[in-house]
Amino acid sequence: MAKKINLDMTSVENREMRLGTIIAWDGAASELVKESDYEGRKEKKKGNTAEKHGGCCGNGSKACRLCELKTPLNQQTMCANAIVECQIGNLTDCILIQHSPIGCAADNAWFNLAFKMGLTRRHKPVQNLRIFCTNLLEKDMVFGASDKLRQAIRDAKERFSPKAIFISMACATAIIGEDIDSIADEMEPEVGVPIIPLHCEGFRSKHWSTGFDISQHGVAQKIVKRNPKKQKDLINIVALWGTDYFTDILKPLGLRVNYMIDCANYDELAQASEAVATSTFCHTLGSYMATVLEQHFGVPQVDAPQPYGFAGTDAWLRAIAKLVGKEEETEAYIKSEHERVLPRILELREKFKGVKGFIMTGSAYAHGLISVLRELGIEVDGSVVFHHDPVYDGGGENQNSLKHLVDNYGDIPYYTVSKTQAYQLPQVFRRVKTDFVIIRHQGLAPEAAKLGIPALAMGDEHIPVGYDGIIRTGEILLDILARKRFNQVLQRHVELPYSKWWQSQDDPFILSKEPEVIDKALSEKLKKKGA
Repeated sequence: MAKKINLDMTSVENREMRLGTIIAWDGAASELVKESDYEGRKEKKKGNTAEKHGGCCGNGSKACRLCELKTPLNQQTMCANAIVECQIGNLTDCILIQHSPIGCAADNAWFNLAFKMGLTRRHKPVQNLRIFCTNLLEKDMVFGASDKLRQAIRDAKERFSPKAIFISMACATAIIGEDIDSIADEMEPEVGVPIIPLHCEGFRSKHWSTGFDISQHGVAQKIVKRNPKKQKDLINIVALWGTDYFTDILKPLGLRVNYMIDCANYDELAQASEAVATSTFCHTLGSYMATVLEQHFGVPQVDAPQPYGFAGTDAWLRAIAKLVGKEEETEAYIKSEHERVLPRILELREKFKGVKGFIMTGSAYAHGLISVLRELGIEVDGSVVFHHDPVYDGGGENQNSLKHLVDNYGDIPYYTVSKTQAYQLPQVFRRVKTDFVIIRHQGLAPEAAKLGIPALAMGDEHIPVGYDGIIRTGEILLDILARKRFNQVLQRHVELPYSKWWQSQDDPFILSKEPEVIDKALSEKLKKKGA
């Protein structure tokens, strides 16, 4: 049984402590499946002896047991605070107050664009983000800024009459010890709405995905209804800003979709405890909320692979059907869907013969995308995922998305875990030949383009979901491949900012495996200058 999440605490245990999350690893996907030992991470007791499994350190009952490569530099990244911006900041009738210097709010411009696009995709009224920033200055860092936060709460209530107010902690406010919990408790009776502190300072966790857990924790603590009246046709889908394809997929099962938490309103979040089940397009993003709803509110989470490709979508629909008692109708639906989409998928497979692809996204989402590419007959020899969770919060055997990928679609010889490190791409794409790359974090797409590789920045994360998702992805990739020559011309006219020494290396992780090579290279450079 999965470890119970403590909703009495306002802070969330980091993923690296709770799940064993790592951000640097290199090898075959099948090797990582064995090292992660998903099923063996729980203690298996035989009499008075506890067998412990998992990872190179051999103690799977605790996290952080994988052999993680220690990178000496971090070229670019996001943080938990930024994730809270794009999660809680995307609620339509609530306010997020960033208790931080103004620089922490720099992402809001493009998050606002993503928010508007998401609302449009969901056919909701378009509006701007409702995010305040307390704009901490030097004097605030010395004398404290609690009064600034109190005033921001009053201003938020007066200007917008939100149904809830969230407060996010930043690195600066954590350093000076601002007590956002006490201020929230103090101000809540005055403003008359829930005030929810979120401990998401950037240095709290080495990977930004902890920010999803922090956001969902706050929603579960203060917004989700404690005495729900069950809606037998409602299913929660934990998602980002993607197009509403789930409604069409689940309508034959008689289910309505309750999207959370992006683009949702207070009432939609509150009714999450009234649903018959919770699922997600990505276990990385949705597992925490699904587990909280199951453990504390009795809403079962769907213990199934993600809905990508035939194997994943079939299993996902069957798992939901079992929960809602619609097995017979679902089998007929699966059969008819296979017959409907297969002719077009066979046409696409002919067009993709000999084509190689590459995925560079978050971990569980990458597993789903690779499944879709291999359904299209596209070879995938390599992938970069931005982190790896050896286990998810729910701990369901069928939620092991990496194992599902390897078992159903084959191994990935070059499976790299690396947190958006663009400097590694010359080595990555030298050892893995590809005709295109799908990238989730758009800032990396231009880097691939400079290397002569057409890149698809997957802004609508729901495109590959379900049976039609295979077709949608294939048709978009045909357009991407059509501009291959443009990228080849671009490559000839762009000079990379890295030294010839670095570009001559073959191993993207040589700085982790042999950190002394940096000093050696610098020493040789100085000798040449002296000569």
